[in-house]
Amino acid sequence: MRGLYPRRQTPHPSAMLRIASTLSHKGRGEESNPMDARDFIKIGMSAERRLVVPAERTVGHFVSGMPMVYATPMMILEMEMASGDAIRGLLEPGWVTVGTEVDIRHLGASLVGSTVRTTAKVIAVERRVIRFEVEAFEGERKIGDGRHARGLVNAESFTKRLAGK
Repeated sequence: MRGLYPRRQTPHPSAMLRIASTLSHKGRGEESNPMDARDFIKIGMSAERRLVVPAERTVGHFVSGMPMVYATPMMILEMEMASGDAIRGLLEPGWVTVGTEVDIRHLGASLVGSTVRTTAKVIAVERRVIRFEVEAFEGERKIGDGRHARGLVNAESFTKRLAGK
């Protein structure tokens, strides 16, 4: 879907570094056998998760004096996990997706013991980026929504690159 995320008119400097890195690493892992998400991920693919909110996922668990309600970062975690669930079964062995962007609104509080249902749906697919619409509900009440993006990476190459830092 065009228009959801603005496109740059000129390449960002980090994109130029990635291009140079890809050219210099030809034949060393993921660049010699690149996966293109557009070949197998389709708009509309989706997944759903359910969670009974435990005390360990509340803001009060992490911050003294705060209420024992479902913490925003924990809701975002479930949204990211639902997004990964929507496409994980289609990835070739050795390939994973990692979260790259979140734009989330937390609309309502949920208490310990509440059942939260989180959904993710693919809304756009680029070569190495999959974009999702995500939502969270307690019953019929929407408690969160937004957008999330995941980047497609070769796990071995990714780990090697991080180890070299």
